[in-house]
Amino acid sequence: MSPYKLVFGKACHLPVELEHKAYWAIKKLNLDLDAAGEKRVLQLNELDEFRNQSYENAKLYKEKTKQWHDKKIHPRSFEVGQQVLLFNSRLKLFPGKLKSRWSGPFTITQISPFGAVELEDKSGRRFKVNGQRVKQYWGEMVDREKTTTLLSES
Repeated sequence: MSPYKLVFGKACHLPVELEHKAYWAIKKLNLDLDAAGEKRVLQLNELDEFRNQSYENAKLYKEKTKQWHDKKIHPRSFEVGQQVLLFNSRLKLFPGKLKSRWSGPFTITQISPFGAVELEDKSGRRFKVNGQRVKQYWGEMVDREKTTTLLSES
């Protein structure tokens, strides 16, 4: 069973398969049967070479894409008790030009070996997130709703 049939549930008709009728017509009319047979074998061999080349190209593309993607992942090391910020990826639904996508700070309570991090907020609620969504918190706690900065001319 071909991969095409597994995905789409029906057989794939290639141009070489459609040319089979022409081979049958040549055979019926008693034309040059040997030359037509050799041409058919050459076409099948070319099809196999083309298919193998496509598999190789797909394999190379996947390897390059994986290298590019893995290059974007930064190794991060966290410790229990450390303060971190959490990236909010759903903020695009409520656009705010200058609104920060980082919320927190949160305290790390547990670290699993494969990158999951358990966080605890100020109210004591615990939840697990992917370690790629957190970054270290370097500053002190700032209440963003109550903090104002006055801009005045000097």
